[in-house]
Formats: sequence, C-alpha cells, structure tokens
Amino acid sequence: MNTTELFDHLSEKLKSQFGDDFIGGEIQYDFPVLIVEKKRIIDVLQFLKTTPELNFNFLTTLCGIHMPENKGAELAVMYQLHNMVENWRIRIKIFMEDGDTKVPSITSIWPAANWMERQEYDFFGFKFVGHPDLRRILNMDEMNYFPMRKEYPLEDGSRDDKNDKMFGR
Repeated sequence: MNTTELFDHLSEKLKSQFGDDFIGGEIQYDFPVLIVEKKRIIDVLQFLKTTPELNFNFLTTLCGIHMPENKGAELAVMYQLHNMVENWRIRIKIFMEDGDTKVPSITSIWPAANWMERQEYDFFGFKFVGHPDLRRILNMDEMNYFPMRKEYPLEDGSRDDKNDKMFGR
C-alpha cells in the first residue's frame, strides 16, 4: 500500500470509528498526518494499536509543537507510530489553545511514553493527566517557564559582543 492509499484507508477507518472527532489530515513529507480531537486521543491510539489490520504497535516519538500564530490552536502534540510488519509510519496530531495544556497520558498504552511526556512537559508545559511521575526531566525544578515555546527571543538582546553579520543576519 503506498502512502496515499494508506492515508485514504486510515482516514476512512478513523472517520467511521470516531465520526466528527476525526478532523482530517494530509500527507506531509511522505507521512500520513491525521488530526483528531484531543478528548479522543487515547481511544484513537488504542484503536490504531490493537486493530489487527492496522497494527501500529510501536510509538516512535511524541513531541510538542508551539505555533503562536495559529490562534485558538497554538499548541499541538504529535504522536508518530510505526507498523513494523508493513513498515507503515504515520503521525497523529491533536491541537489545543495555549491556556488548555491538559493532555491525556498514553503511558497506559505505551509505557515508554513516560519519558517522552516528561520531556514535553519540561519543554512546553503540557500537563499529561494520569502520568505516573510528571516532573521536569532535563531542566532545573526552579524554572518557571517552558523554554521551547516561541515566547522567548533566540538571542540575548543585551549582548553587544556579537556581530550578526557573522550569522547571516
């Protein structure tokens, strides 16, 4: 099954199983990307993992995304899944408003998500509800901000010892 056929097949399956909670999707860089409602992410991921014909039983990665220009859906979590038998790879995305960072934990489906969720909490501030040990993993506990959000300048504006021409600016 090629990427387009896989995308169409999964879209049909998710639409029939989850109705309007399946929002849509597209193909990006040869990956089917499917968007679902945040409230149904556990059900969707469980369905993709346990349905024998789909068999997406490997969680490759989980990452946060911050798009401040996307009003009303500034934050997203992306789950990349792999069916190793067929070598199918897909991405599932959920979107949320900046002030609504509660996301259901998927550690009950993939225990390895534990560390991935801790990292995205640490960098973006996602609060994974039901996580067994949600605390910072890389940054100091005293940090009261989330450094991967696009709320902070890339450079320290007070520095005058750098010539931006050296950095292509």
